[in-house]
Amino acid sequence: MPSLPTKALETFDNPSPGRDYHIHMEIPEFTCLCPKTGQPDFATLILDYIPDRKCVELKSLKLYIWSFRDEGHFHEDVTNRILDDLAKLLEPRFMRLTAKFYVRGGIFTNVVAEHRMAGWQAQARVELCEFTTQSNTRG
Repeated sequence: MPSLPTKALETFDNPSPGRDYHIHMEIPEFTCLCPKTGQPDFATLILDYIPDRKCVELKSLKLYIWSFRDEGHFHEDVTNRILDDLAKLLEPRFMRLTAKFYVRGGIFTNVVAEHRMAGWQAQARVELCEFTTQSNTRG
């Protein structure tokens, strides 16, 4: 039986709740409809989050994203709606959704929306040096 789009998102327990770690997802096949013309809008969604107690289950996320295909939304609205739904469900320490819409009328639109848990502070990023090997040269 084929899968059907749904707004029902599922979660699973964070396997490492004592650690801040970054989950990065790229969703290159997002579609919705332009609310003015009814024509399809295409986007790549980039979801980055630091979970607290729950993580989103991938198949349910795929079916949830698919559920927007036949709905009319402005880019700003749909980006914030998806972020709000995910943040409400997961209560993450941090979440950022970047929606990179393909060209429409000669304009590319990128919408970035963020959610932060009250009181959560990001740890300083550790930058590691890259080491290169030097070849032996004879003069």
